[in-house]
Amino acid sequence: MTGVANAVTWKGGETLGQSAAAVGLLACSLFPLEEPAPEVKMESGNDGVLRSRLRPIPSTPPLSDLASSLDGECSPEDHRPGNGETLTTKNGEIEVERVISKKLQLKRKAEFLKSALMRQFDSQVNDLMDSLIEESASLEPAPVPAAFSSPMFDKERNKLGHFRPPHGQGKEFVDRRSLLDELFEVNHIRTIYHMFIALLILFILSTLVVDFLDEGRLVLDFDLLVYAFGQFPLVVCTWICMFLSVLVVPFTLFHLWSQSQSGSSPRLYTLLFGSVFLLYQALGLGFLPTYVVVINSMPPASCFIIILEQVRLNMKVYSFIRENVPRVLAWNKDKTTPSPVGPEVLQYIYFLFAPTLIYRDKYPRNPGIRWGYVATKLLQVLGSLFYAYYVFVRLCIPQFRSISLQLFDLKAMVLCVFNSILPGVLVLFLGFFAFLHCWLNAFAEMLCFADRMFYKDWWNSTSFANYYRTWNVVVHDWLYFYVYRDFLWMSRKRFRAAAMLIVFTVSAVVHEYILAICFGFFYPVLFCLFMCFGMMFNFILHDQRKGPIWNIIMWTSLFLGQGVIICLYSHEWYAQLYCPLKEPSFLELLKPRSWSCQRGSMVESDRL
Repeated sequence: MTGVANAVTWKGGETLGQSAAAVGLLACSLFPLEEPAPEVKMESGNDGVLRSRLRPIPSTPPLSDLASSLDGECSPEDHRPGNGETLTTKNGEIEVERVISKKLQLKRKAEFLKSALMRQFDSQVNDLMDSLIEESASLEPAPVPAAFSSPMFDKERNKLGHFRPPHGQGKEFVDRRSLLDELFEVNHIRTIYHMFIALLILFILSTLVVDFLDEGRLVLDFDLLVYAFGQFPLVVCTWICMFLSVLVVPFTLFHLWSQSQSGSSPRLYTLLFGSVFLLYQALGLGFLPTYVVVINSMPPASCFIIILEQVRLNMKVYSFIRENVPRVLAWNKDKTTPSPVGPEVLQYIYFLFAPTLIYRDKYPRNPGIRWGYVATKLLQVLGSLFYAYYVFVRLCIPQFRSISLQLFDLKAMVLCVFNSILPGVLVLFLGFFAFLHCWLNAFAEMLCFADRMFYKDWWNSTSFANYYRTWNVVVHDWLYFYVYRDFLWMSRKRFRAAAMLIVFTVSAVVHEYILAICFGFFYPVLFCLFMCFGMMFNFILHDQRKGPIWNIIMWTSLFLGQGVIICLYSHEWYAQLYCPLKEPSFLELLKPRSWSCQRGSMVESDRL
């Protein structure tokens, strides 16, 4: 009790020491004292009604003094009858009535102290909880229902009556660690990480043993990695051109536009610079990188680097313009300064590398860089890459090589999906750990970026709505503030379902665009999963679902979906290799090749 009283301070300057003092007075009052305690004033009348009043509890001394004072107040000497208080006897009998009266008074006093103490404690707890709720509400904007919401109290829901405009306050960045960094400090959780490392060691050993038995020697080749990251110099040159264009064009256009707002015809300049900016996004960041990837037939991993950077830079550029244009427009109304105050070049460069898609002039920063932490995260990224390599080599390639040589009927598809669940789940975990945890934390550490909430505890989700919010917080924030919330602002909150549909459509189209360009064929499996099953599960498995059974249902659906993705895309990949079209038409390009490719039409291919 002494440690708690010293450590916890309640709102209003009161401490738990005061509550401890009240408890001490209550304990002393249970003894048969002859005089009432000085803190309680008691009166009694003929009607037998006891009126009492509790004085305000004084400021509490240190607990050591409090303990000694309480020991003194409750000492046996104080409970002895005084000289004028000796009990008299009559005919050898004690005056029972006086003892009973004293005990009744003490009982009433104890009940009063108990109720007063509970009222005070309850009031302090309520004040503390209210302050915590207000603080938590200030950390993140109040969400809205369905896929981008969480359950709210009625009072918090009423605060959404006046929806903030898009130029209002958005995401707030605070200093916080990544969740896995905190969990890995627990030995029980770190053991799960060790289990995955042990599984990687077994993959390596099994590959070496199989190669030794088949070839009679140890074969340490990484043909798949060499092929997947082919044409890497071209990838580097393309990325440098993309980054330099993003560094120069959007910032220069915004600076020129902001200066033009202080002159004549600001709307004409807005239309001019806005058209140039959209043209740059469509051609400079849209068409040209895609053209380079397609015309050079880049392998999958190299394609992913270029296309993912293309999408990331487009989202960053949009956020930069979206966050700074309202500031210039607000200055144009007030004109409190001679010219609008815009972001500096260094702030823009920092944002281009920062692990966030929401622009701010300043972010919370850490005091220094832990280079050991950076090296550890980069090594974990490299380890995850080799882990994925062995997953494909041992679990995927042998299976799909044989399956793709026969007609893909219903029986083959069912077997393929269930055989693909294990590699699909491993690839899901590896992608999450390598990118959302290790890669983003490494860059955040090098940039002293303090807000490390790149994901939340998505594994505890009991609904797909919560899973969509917590799986990738970086992308979710961009979709929430710039697609979902802006659409609600423009529609005056009248089409929430339409806003949700737009978010799902944008996410599905972008995902399918990335896979189509990187794999070299159009097979809208992921698009259908997003738009059909994703939307359906979002309404069926919503935030009202609680309990372990819903978490099991969520994981089962997620595992099955990963099996479908790995199976269908891998089968189509090999069908594209074995059954190429000599003069394909547009409709034949859209039709999945795995629906008609058979062993008889197989041709030799030097690719994997």
